[in-house]
Amino acid sequence: MIVTGTAQRSAWQERVLPPVEQVRPGVWSIPVPIPHNPLRYTLSYAFLDDAGVLVVDPGWDTAEGRAALTAGLSRAGAALADVAGVVVTHVHPDHHGLSGWLRAESGAWVGMHPVEARTLPGRVWRDRRPDHDRAWLRRHGTPPEEAGRLVIDPARISDILGMAEPDRAIEDGDLLPLAGHEVRAVWTPGHTPGHLCLHDAGAGILLTGDHLLPRISPNIGVHSGAGGDPLGDYLGSLEAAAKFDADEALPAHEYRFRGIGDRAAELARHHEDRGREILGVLAAPATAWEVASRLTWSRGWDALHGMMRRMALAETLAHLHHLAAAGAVRADGEAPLRWHR
Repeated sequence: MIVTGTAQRSAWQERVLPPVEQVRPGVWSIPVPIPHNPLRYTLSYAFLDDAGVLVVDPGWDTAEGRAALTAGLSRAGAALADVAGVVVTHVHPDHHGLSGWLRAESGAWVGMHPVEARTLPGRVWRDRRPDHDRAWLRRHGTPPEEAGRLVIDPARISDILGMAEPDRAIEDGDLLPLAGHEVRAVWTPGHTPGHLCLHDAGAGILLTGDHLLPRISPNIGVHSGAGGDPLGDYLGSLEAAAKFDADEALPAHEYRFRGIGDRAAELARHHEDRGREILGVLAAPATAWEVASRLTWSRGWDALHGMMRRMALAETLAHLHHLAAAGAVRADGEAPLRWHR
């Protein structure tokens, strides 16, 4: 992998915001800060076009974030009023949070994959009672005291529940409505069910959202009220992304890079290694929580607190579901669920 966003990497190492940069003619990278988060910022992208400005992943909604996006557009020679469309790679608040404000300021449309729209927190959590979420946590072996700390209460996340509903569906293969750029949507489920990458063949760039990051392995999780095999989806999406190996990756965090195929293969190997580690832990039956607590985490299990532990549990469940789909493990029918090799 070759780092191409050298100023971005230097800023990452120095723990400061990277500069606003023109990465291709008419394509700008704008960092938008994330409050109290180790990711620090989202790299929003702006396509300047005769039909207006299209913004990808405007970032987390704070006063500082609004100011950063406004200043970044100004540096690119545009104003909020010039924004005609907003595309979100996925609906996490560090990507989609500012979409509603930006639409209100500019009259822009907001677009996302239709599967992603179904996962909007306002649709998923608004009418869900906290005891249902607590039951899900307990079903997967979360100790009672931990479940009380990790449960999601819709009454406490009103800002996230209010994130914007889309005006436009963007399907796999759709061309974005731009006159001077040919940008095509690439559906890459895994990190979220409707995650999108965006490919500009003429410019030789792939906007990867959270699907491919140069340093971090994105969280792939099974969450409350969901199932399936998101890790299997993600591994398939890595294969799809590897086909764009000739292009430069423009991720939503950290810094730009080349070597998409190598990075995709590296992430696939990481998940294979994790699967083998889980099989080792399952020498004796265990709940998903017990498995998660025995795995290798970059900061160590004891250093994970709050939502970080919940994300670790969700990621462990994704691996267990994937191993179950392959016939390597099974869950018994008791509560809490115990997993067996």
